This record gives sequence, structure tokens and C-alpha cells, in this order.
Amino acid sequence: MQIPTRDNAAVVFLDLQEEIVKNSRTLPIGRLQRSTGALAKLAALHQLPVFLSAVPPGGAFLDAVLTSLGGSAPRMRTQTTAFADPGIVDGLAATGRRVLVLAGVASEIVVQRTALDALAAGYEVHVAVDASGGVDARSEEAAWRRIVAAGGVTTSVTTFAAELTGDFTTELGAATLGIVYETIGE
Repeated sequence: MQIPTRDNAAVVFLDLQEEIVKNSRTLPIGRLQRSTGALAKLAALHQLPVFLSAVPPGGAFLDAVLTSLGGSAPRMRTQTTAFADPGIVDGLAATGRRVLVLAGVASEIVVQRTALDALAAGYEVHVAVDASGGVDARSEEAAWRRIVAAGGVTTSVTTFAAELTGDFTTELGAATLGIVYETIGE
């Protein structure tokens, strides 16, 4: 397993849309918005490639994610995996990045399927569990076990931030730590 770095990682946001996010039962919506917003800020700060995948009729993508990404538009798909979208598959391949950090709703559906498909395609997958929401604690836990059994890793936005920065005493590290502190709250 590789540790995600500024040179090897890309971030994929999955179905973080208003009509879908409201169905998260394993992570409160406020926490989900803070964590996904922080992940988007980290990606922007560390200049990581970012991909947004969405489904109709899921509604608008979360502002907490879009605000930091300078006008990135989600790619629409109809399948339960972002890897069914040739544009995302080709875009990821073009980056040369082999470590993917995933976040989204629902953990049991799009996050799990995308993780398994990415692993099958030879990517290393890290799922930010504090930036993903499921519809049921038991089924979400089953999804995490299945991803790990296939070779994926469960992680957190905080851990990802620490791995990206390495040294919080630098200017970049201090900015990264500031983003991490934003995830702490009610």
C-alpha cells in the first residue's frame, strides 16, 4: 500500500448531491458537509486532480465541495459506479496517479462499487469514511469489509491530510492543519 502524496493521489467525489446526501444515516449531514468540504480544500491546496461523479436526478452537488474546486462540474452517469463513465476512467488514467481517495454517498452503493472497480483496474483505493455516508450502519460496515478484503483501505480526511503534508510546521503544513481543524465541530 502506498501512502497518498501530492504526486500520486487523485480524489473522486461520488454522488454528493442534495437529494442523495439527505439519505445518509451513518454520518450526520453537517459532519458529511464539513468533511467533504475539507477534503475538497485539501485537494485544491495540494493541487490534486479531482473528479466529481453524479447521477440524475440527485440534485445539485454540495456547495461545500464545489466552492473549493473552482468551477469543477460533475460528470453525469447512470450506473452504480464511476468506472462506468469512460470520461472519468480516461481522465484518471491521464493523470498518471495510481492512488485514489474516494468520498461519497451511499457507501454501500457508489462508493463500494467504484472502489471495487478501481481496485480491479489496478488502482490503490483509500476510502475516507468520515466523508462518506451510508444508509444503514450494518450494510455500510459490510461495504467497508468488502473493500478492505479486495485490497482497499479505509481512512479519514485527517489521516489523508497528515499523509499529504508530512510536516505541519511548514507554510503548507499549517494551511493543511487549518483545514483539518475545520472538520472538528458539532
